[in-house]
Amino acid sequence: MKRVTILVPDGQTNLSSIACIVGSYEMFSVANAFWKQSGRQELYKIETAGVSNKIDFQKGMLSVHADTLINDIDKTNLIIVPSLEGTYQQAMNGNKPLVDWLARQYKQGAEIASMCSGTFMLADAGILDGKNCSTHWCYEENFKALFPRVNLQIEKLITDEHGIYTNGGAYSFLNLLIYLIEKFYDRTTAIFCSKMFQVELDRQSQSAFAIFTGQKLHGDEMVQKAQAYIESRIDEKLSVEDLSSRFAVGRRNFDRRFIKATGNTPVEYAQRVKIESAKKALETTRKTVNEVMYEVGYSDVKAFREVFKRFTGMSPLEYRNRYNKEALV
Repeated sequence: MKRVTILVPDGQTNLSSIACIVGSYEMFSVANAFWKQSGRQELYKIETAGVSNKIDFQKGMLSVHADTLINDIDKTNLIIVPSLEGTYQQAMNGNKPLVDWLARQYKQGAEIASMCSGTFMLADAGILDGKNCSTHWCYEENFKALFPRVNLQIEKLITDEHGIYTNGGAYSFLNLLIYLIEKFYDRTTAIFCSKMFQVELDRQSQSAFAIFTGQKLHGDEMVQKAQAYIESRIDEKLSVEDLSSRFAVGRRNFDRRFIKATGNTPVEYAQRVKIESAKKALETTRKTVNEVMYEVGYSDVKAFREVFKRFTGMSPLEYRNRYNKEALV
């Protein structure tokens, strides 16, 4: 029988970590039971594992008693890494034994799935270098600063590459579990679990949930001033030539510094600022899509729709209908 090992991190955790652990255990158990009901043998032994037998959460409010210790596992087939708390530098240092164990198991052929900020543990283990991954959209800037050699695909809800699976934020780990069950069992079992746990099948993007706040954790003062200038003129159409001239920097050098600091070109940054403003207006006002479009500096409906869909995964009208009930009245 193959093994699914659900990691129980030793500290640097939160209640979301508990949800990931319990949710993984329950959903894989249901998949096993459904598999048996159809006259087949259980596919996986499901276990929790940590560096100690008992791990406390939320200052002892909750505890998880691990089934086994990681040092007692020579080989497993699938490892599930739950989310971690927000102080990732501390989280990585506190979970060093788990990080080292993950790296060894991956080299031995184990596949690994991380949930939300659990991706930081995989990156710290060095197994994501040169690969694509995802994590919660709100950790994008921090992750890129810590792990520049990893290809973060923040719009993706799920990535699947070289036996490593990652997913976006918070309770979207349930979508990852459905994806894994389809991959390791079959489509029929995944549909059954989707219905039992009422989790949407085949969701691929977290873009609609993202809130763009601007990448500001860099030390380039000129770029910070340029960002502030762009954000203060949402209704204007700014050119890169005008921006570079305003800050007395050559066009090519301005582009280079801006991309290095923010991860976006100046044009992309301005688009993301405008679309974030448009999203808020569509969520909270009764303005038409055209009114919002003009307010954020667009005059071409087609261009506005294309840019909006690129960053959110849906059209402006679809977005308003989903997030603004008053606008539907």
